[in-house]
Amino acid sequence: MIRMGEKGMDMSEQMQALAKEKAAILQGDAQRIAKQHADGKCTARERVAKLYDAGSFVEIDALRTGSNLVAGVGTVNGQAVYCFAQDYASMGGALTKEQAEKILKVLRMARVTGAPVVALLDSAGVKIAEGPSALPAYADILAAMARLSGVCPMIACVMGPCRGISSLLTQVCDFTIQVNKTGEIALHSALVMNTEKGKEKTAQQLFGAETMEKQGAAALTAQSEEEAFALIAALIDLLPACNMEDAPLMQEEDLNRQLVCENAADISSLMADLADGNQVIELYKAYGSAVKAALCRIGGRTVGLIATDYEKDAGRLTADDCRKAARFVRLCDCYHLPVITLLNTDGLTVPCVCGQGNLIKAAAELVYAYAEATAPKISIITGNAVGAAYVAMGGKSAADFSYAWPAAVIAPLTQETAVQTMDQDKLLAGENRADLEQQYAIACGALNAAKEGIVDDVIDPKETRKYIIAALELLSTKHDVNLPKKHGNLPL
Repeated sequence: MIRMGEKGMDMSEQMQALAKEKAAILQGDAQRIAKQHADGKCTARERVAKLYDAGSFVEIDALRTGSNLVAGVGTVNGQAVYCFAQDYASMGGALTKEQAEKILKVLRMARVTGAPVVALLDSAGVKIAEGPSALPAYADILAAMARLSGVCPMIACVMGPCRGISSLLTQVCDFTIQVNKTGEIALHSALVMNTEKGKEKTAQQLFGAETMEKQGAAALTAQSEEEAFALIAALIDLLPACNMEDAPLMQEEDLNRQLVCENAADISSLMADLADGNQVIELYKAYGSAVKAALCRIGGRTVGLIATDYEKDAGRLTADDCRKAARFVRLCDCYHLPVITLLNTDGLTVPCVCGQGNLIKAAAELVYAYAEATAPKISIITGNAVGAAYVAMGGKSAADFSYAWPAAVIAPLTQETAVQTMDQDKLLAGENRADLEQQYAIACGALNAAKEGIVDDVIDPKETRKYIIAALELLSTKHDVNLPKKHGNLPL
C-alpha cells in the first residue's frame, strides 16, 4: 500500500502508484466480466460510460469495498442526472449494506439538488449471508424513493435479473424500461412459479419484457442496452429536472401546421400527426390496449397525450385501461405536464358479474386522477364520448378547454342502447331503427353540445393542433392548488 509522502518517492511517482492501485480496485474480476459479456450484457461501468456525456460522470464512493455498485452524477445531453448501477459481475450485484448506503446517498443528493435519478438494475437479489439485516436496507431505499416520487423523475432500467424485493424498486419509479432477453422482473423464482410438471417455462418466458409489459410492470421495452440508453436520454429530454422547474421548451416546428390525419379511428397516426416532428414515446403499449398514453412535444412544450382506441372494442375501457390512464395522468401532474385527451369511446366495457367491482374501483381511480390533477388539461372529442368515460376524461370538469370534432357525439348511452331502451314504442309502431339512432346522434351531437356549453367549440379536425397550441399558451401560467390536506384517499 502506498503512503503519501513516503521517503524516496516524489509526488509524481506517488500519483502513478495510486493510479495503479485504483485501477486494480476498479477493474473487477476478469472472468466474471467475460461471463457478463458472454451473456450479452455490459458491466456496470460500461453502462455508465454509455449513458453519460463523455467525461461528465463523477463517481461517488468509488473505492468503497463491498458495495458492488457504481454510483454518481453526470450529464445526459447536458442535463444533470444521478445514477446507480448494480454490478452483476461482483457478487451477482446482490444488495449489501454498503450498496444500500450508496443508493441512499444518491437519492438524498438528488433530492437536495433537484435532478433525475436513473437506476440500472442487474442483481440476483439480496446477499443471503447478511440475513435479516438486509430487509431494513430495502425498507430504507423504498421509503426514500417513495418520498422522492413526484419531486424528481426516477427511471428504472432492468438490464438483468431484478428479483424478490428488488422488483418493487421498479414500480416506485416513474418509468420502468426492461431490456428484452436479459431483463427479468420477478417477485418469486421460476422454481416457485413453474407449477405444471412437464410445462416448465424459462425465467425469460415468465418474467421477461414481453410478459411484464403486458402486465403493466414495464412501461417500455428496449431490444438492446443501447436502445435502453437512447430511451432514457429521450425521456430526460422531455422531463423537467424536478417538480420546481418547467420541462424544457423546444420550439422547432411550424405552430400553424395543419393535420394530415383526420381519421378518428386511426389513433396512432393521429397522435403522431399532433406531435412535433411526429415523434411520440408511447408507454405501456401492451397493457390496457384500449387506451394509448404517450409523451411528446406539441408546439415545443412537453405534454402527456392520452387517447382511446376505437378499433379496440369501440374504445370501451377495461379496468386495466382505467388504471393505465390514471397512473399516467398522475405522472404528468407530478411535473405539471399538460394532459391532452383524445376521446372516442363507447364508455366502459361490460365485464362478467365478478369483475364489476374491480371495474368500478378502476373507473373511480380514473375520475379521481383527472379531477385531482391541477396541470393544464385539454380534451378533444373526436368521435363518441359516452357515459362514465366522458365524465372521467372529456367532461368540462375534467378539462380547462374542451373541443369537439363535427361528427362527435356526447351522450349518456350509445345510439343503439338508447333507442333500444327509450324508443320501444316507436320501434313497435314500425319506425326505422336507423332513423331513430340518427335522430339521437344529432340531438347529442357536437353542435348541440356546444350550444349547451358542454364543449367550448366545434373545430375543423385539420385545425386541432393549432387549437391545442393556443390553449397551451393560454394555460402556460395556470396556477391551481388543491385544498390544504396531507393527501387524498385515492380509491386504490
